[in-house]
Amino acid sequence: MDNKHSLGGRLALLTAAIIWGSSFIVMKDAVADVPVFQLLAIRFTLAGLLLSLIFHKRLLRGGTSLLRHGAVCGVLLLSAYAAQTFGLMTTTPGTNAFLTAVYCVMTPFLAWSFYRKRPSAYNWIAAVLCVAGIGMISLSGDLRLGKGEALTLLSGLFYALHILALSRFGEKNGTGHSDDPIALTIVQFTVVAALSWGCTLLTERGAAFPAPAIWPQLLYLTVFATALTLVLQSVGQSLTPPSQSAILLSLESVFGVFFSVLLGRESLTLQLGAGFALIFVSVIISETQLSFLRRR
Repeated sequence: MDNKHSLGGRLALLTAAIIWGSSFIVMKDAVADVPVFQLLAIRFTLAGLLLSLIFHKRLLRGGTSLLRHGAVCGVLLLSAYAAQTFGLMTTTPGTNAFLTAVYCVMTPFLAWSFYRKRPSAYNWIAAVLCVAGIGMISLSGDLRLGKGEALTLLSGLFYALHILALSRFGEKNGTGHSDDPIALTIVQFTVVAALSWGCTLLTERGAAFPAPAIWPQLLYLTVFATALTLVLQSVGQSLTPPSQSAILLSLESVFGVFFSVLLGRESLTLQLGAGFALIFVSVIISETQLSFLRRR
């Protein structure tokens, strides 16, 4: 791989991390005016339509397994986004960003439960650091976990399960084929949109349709924080080694705090900063096994 392509891949991943980091602020503002399920329904309907227009030929090559796998991934993705967004209503964007990132630490242990893939020593070290960081960020003076923080951690669990599902469905099946990642994304976006509209009708029936002033935020979440970042991640990971990809993508949580502090949404105290640092280090250790420090 030449240096030009390698640099392009890193820039794509860094751009995706910056956009995702900024989306916590946008989501925080949007959810103040738009009910959670209606917001998700609009976001994933538009994102699914946009990707379908661009990649419709890939959808035509998918079979019934693509629909089944997309349904499973869609349910997990909706559960993750719903828990994260409800949690965001009572937490700061920075805290929400960092607590969501614990899915990176959860994933190896869930893989151990489902697939008997034993975590490494690095995963155990990362887990201890992560729990310590969560305690510093989330626990109040009476050692109780707030509702928003608990929901955000629950979203991390669903994100970890979603990653395991994507990994399993991306493997070659008995016919020697695996699901096309773009086509699978479009199907799961469609499932998320359909279920979100259903939840909107059941639980948010009296909610008004978003006012025109909210649509710039909704379009940013749809076009940039969903559709564009998907393409940037797919391209970037194809041109960048996995360990370096993990580091760049994990910067999402750092940018989430950066934008939150920059825009005055939270104050970065010493305890909060230490908690963020512990979680960030735990994510790096879990995702990379510190391979970038070891010589070949």
